[in-house]
Amino acid sequence: MPTKTTPAKPTETTKLDSSVFGVAPTNFELLKLAYLSYLANGRQNNAVVKTRGLVSGGGKKPWRQKGTGNARVGSIRSPIWRGGGITFGPTGESNYKITLSTVQRRQALRQALSLANQSKIITIADIKAKSGKVSEVNSQLVKLGAKGKILLVVNDKTQELMRSTSNLKEVKIVHDSYLNVFDVLNADSLVISPLSLENIHKRLGKG
Repeated sequence: MPTKTTPAKPTETTKLDSSVFGVAPTNFELLKLAYLSYLANGRQNNAVVKTRGLVSGGGKKPWRQKGTGNARVGSIRSPIWRGGGITFGPTGESNYKITLSTVQRRQALRQALSLANQSKIITIADIKAKSGKVSEVNSQLVKLGAKGKILLVVNDKTQELMRSTSNLKEVKIVHDSYLNVFDVLNADSLVISPLSLENIHKRLGKG
């Protein structure tokens, strides 16, 4: 299995576990399901319309049943009337959640990391943000060669690190325990701290 080195320290070599970063997907069905699961589970069900029973008014029959020449009608809350209730509209009770087992989630994450290892920039480095300034973190990312959308995988999301990356639109920070398929696949460069890499190997590795 090839190794990845940190440009800032060329003499330091970090091995990536092949059971985590070398799992070639036979097909992309599991990756697709995990990707859609992330989007679906974050979807808010806010759309609600009023049905016929929720629209106010309409307690009295508009006109008598016969003799007026008009079509018979029982209430102005009828769905065919303007201002009436909505038929088969969203009620706010829809469940869009997609549930995956722990085995499926971990295998999908292994596949995503393996694809990233083949086509993206993966750097093992510990980003320091002592002052909390944007320039401090930005200079480190430039030195590491991280480009495009950058995903920082850390073990400790400090206030200084969060503040120093808040104005970097192309940088996203995620704790290693919350690493997911969506973030990995949408990133162009992954910067993983050594401690986070160790935790990922422990959680996803096979011994």
